[in-house]
Amino acid sequence: MKVRTLLECNECRQQVARWVGRCPGCGGWGTIHEAAAAGAAGSSASLQTLAPDAEDEPRASTGFTGVDRVLGDGLVPGSVTLLAGEPGIGKSTLLLQVVANLSAAGHPCVLASGEESRAQVARRARRVGIDGRAISYLSGRELADVLRTVHAAGPFLLAVDSIQALRDADASSMPGGTSQVRSCTDALVGLAKSTGIAVLLTGHVTKDGDLAGPRTLEHAVDVVLTFDGDPRSGLRMLSGGKNRFGREGEVAWFEMAVHGLREIDPVGLLRSGCGEPGSATGLPLAGRRALAVDVQALISPGDGPGRRQVAGLDARRFQLVAAVLDRIVPGPLLRGDLFGASLGGVRIDDPGCDLAVAAALVSAATGIPAPPDSAFVGEVGLTGRVRPVTGMAHRLAAARAAGCSRVFAAGEPGPSEDLLVIPVAHVLDALSWVGPPEEAAGSDRSSQARETRPA
Repeated sequence: MKVRTLLECNECRQQVARWVGRCPGCGGWGTIHEAAAAGAAGSSASLQTLAPDAEDEPRASTGFTGVDRVLGDGLVPGSVTLLAGEPGIGKSTLLLQVVANLSAAGHPCVLASGEESRAQVARRARRVGIDGRAISYLSGRELADVLRTVHAAGPFLLAVDSIQALRDADASSMPGGTSQVRSCTDALVGLAKSTGIAVLLTGHVTKDGDLAGPRTLEHAVDVVLTFDGDPRSGLRMLSGGKNRFGREGEVAWFEMAVHGLREIDPVGLLRSGCGEPGSATGLPLAGRRALAVDVQALISPGDGPGRRQVAGLDARRFQLVAAVLDRIVPGPLLRGDLFGASLGGVRIDDPGCDLAVAAALVSAATGIPAPPDSAFVGEVGLTGRVRPVTGMAHRLAAARAAGCSRVFAAGEPGPSEDLLVIPVAHVLDALSWVGPPEEAAGSDRSSQARETRPA
């Protein structure tokens, strides 16, 4: 029987589809040779069951409780993690602090930076109070140099800042291009899986929030983390997307301070508690956790078509809620320029905050503040009906932690001993504190509102 062969590297066992002079895995020259393929004559693959007899892979703590939770109880050896975020959001600072924490705990790390020189990284380390003598720095521009050096050093972690700055001499495009990013990521995944070295990559996102480079980059890695926030407020949110080693949707919160990123508990930071007109508290889900966040609205009289401008809120949902209110609320309450924002610049795209947006808009239009210590949960439909949303147990827990005493919620959330949960079927049910529709405006559209509102 003829033995089938494949092409394999002597050093790192990386398999390739064709003859190449240099191994794409370890960067070695002349190391590619023919090897017997799996399933060749004289060999057989062993079948195994999925019985839970294998021990869990050991994990290393990053020094941040929230980051460990998002990763799934720590960093797994041999894993490939992508940290994505907008330029200037703090990815490099978080990466440096994670590397410093791991190095201090006895896990040797190599920081390969293709965007900053050694002097720049050293200055950042001093600024955030990190002793840089425990961190090994490597210029992360040439893929072959990075792979060769890391193979020889054998660290626990290779941190690459960033994947868009890494260059493979065998790829035809410029650094950051599709083929370059794909080729470099392939090589780093091969390095992690063949040696057990954990790899942590940073990657930039576009203005639309998509990861720069091919979508296959997200499929190739084991974990995708997103670092987000408003640079002006200092609040940052690390959220977990794809995760082969833990639950998806976990979130960790940070504050960008003088000495780097500091973990914080956001409870209470995103509410003003002033009880002023134009403000209402929503309970959006951030991963598997809910937060109490103030939604604010402002209405300014203007000539011509009214503007709709938001900061932190979903612009399309804001316009939808405003249009629904303009149709079902009597009187010209929402004529003019409408502005909406979330306190602290937190991005909210949860439809469960529609009812809070509606309450804030009506409060701004009437000058009547929402009931004190109240929160609003529900998705507003085009007819004005309010639909229930998921995660009510988490949302009610967030309301308790923020000191709320009542919650206007769609559906039947269930009994709650320390919260007054007010069922809401229509958006007007959640606006009863404004007064009867006839008293709010007294216009001809009162009859229309009564017909639209369900019995």
